[in-house]
Amino acid sequence: MGGGGGNERFPGGSDPLLPTKREGDEDDAGASAFHEFSGASFAGAVFNLSTTIVGAGIMALPATMKVLGLVPGLVMIVLAALLTDASIELLVRFSRAVGARSYGAAMGDAFGWWGRRLLQVCVVINNVGVMIVYMIIIGDVLSGTDSGGEHHYGVLEGWFGMHWWNGRFFILLVTTLCIFTPLACLKHIDSLSYTSTISVALAVVFVIITAGIAIVKLIGGQIPMPKLFPVVPDLASVWELFTAVPVLVTAYVCHYNVHPIHNELKDSSQIKPIVHTSLTLCSTIYITTSFFGYLLFGESTLSDVLSNFDSNLGIPYSSVLNDAVRVSYAVHLMLVFPMIFHALRLNLDGLLFASARPLSSDNKRFSAMTAVLLLVIFGSANFIPSIWDAFQFTGATAAVCIAFIFPAAITLRDPHGIAKKWDKILAVFMIVLAVVSNVVAVYSDAYKMFHKKSAPSQA
Repeated sequence: MGGGGGNERFPGGSDPLLPTKREGDEDDAGASAFHEFSGASFAGAVFNLSTTIVGAGIMALPATMKVLGLVPGLVMIVLAALLTDASIELLVRFSRAVGARSYGAAMGDAFGWWGRRLLQVCVVINNVGVMIVYMIIIGDVLSGTDSGGEHHYGVLEGWFGMHWWNGRFFILLVTTLCIFTPLACLKHIDSLSYTSTISVALAVVFVIITAGIAIVKLIGGQIPMPKLFPVVPDLASVWELFTAVPVLVTAYVCHYNVHPIHNELKDSSQIKPIVHTSLTLCSTIYITTSFFGYLLFGESTLSDVLSNFDSNLGIPYSSVLNDAVRVSYAVHLMLVFPMIFHALRLNLDGLLFASARPLSSDNKRFSAMTAVLLLVIFGSANFIPSIWDAFQFTGATAAVCIAFIFPAAITLRDPHGIAKKWDKILAVFMIVLAVVSNVVAVYSDAYKMFHKKSAPSQA
């Protein structure tokens, strides 16, 4: 992943999805602005990578503690971080060996054009699905949602009552125009470092509020002893343990933004400590969220712990704290959105315009692609909310491919003979874990969907 000119080509005809650090924009003013960019800082890169990791998945982690018990659950969070670190290390090492400045270029070197295309398709599927879900969650939190014939009030409805201006469509329209669009128009991923810092800070705010409430209730004797280990009285309980695996395996997916962040660094040798620091920070957030979330709600912990903050917490200022958690989470997702969008746009452009000049140097293509993608995501979130049913299947597969199967496949292919024996053993383990995780996730989602649809007919 070393330096090179803007027209650098890679083995197998793989062009970079991102311009090199010294590549200019279409006009002189753009070129001047680009040259003024001296490279991303260590802290900025850490917050950008951390924001990529800590998305909506954080809310599903306390429920895994209910399934696995606190001890195995927390151990699994740490092991998932270590495995993710290993997969990124393999990806970076094999990318450097061939001078690949993008994930797609590394896949292209190992498997040719079809490998590159497969990676790009997976990133597009994963990221489109993730961003549609983010937008749906933001709408649910701020404007409310209807479920089972019952309306769950959003934060703005609770504060001001139901009006046209705090309805779902209008709130998401304003969010898209005033927040997503300006942030999506930034060409450098490092330009998002300030919003990423705020995003991580808001995740920490959620942790602090949850921990504070749990500690207050613990001191007041309102919290029973949490389950430390899983209870498995029958075969069904054993199967339930496996349903926690997909959540943990995909908790740290950030691989599609590693290369863009690496390419903009002042010192490219810092990528390893940046990855280590980001994973340590996110692991800390995940562990504290899981521990205090499960401690607070115990066996009442829902699959999305945010839903638990929709009722009386049994302490003073309960409604204020509920709203603080929900608003901070909604804003957090708003600021995660552009990080995921950046990778989506790059990979879709590489998929559709493989032989064109870099996206950042073609303002018309950049603007058109940004506008079309935002329109598709906005329209899907507003008018096809059930689209997530499909993404539950494709998204689970795409995520494990991006995080583990593709880095492992590059290692096993080893086109330049740099893999060690341990690397290949680790790669086989990653593929087995990813396949098992994906099968469990797909089966579990299909099972839930089937029973959800068949329940009314049985009533």
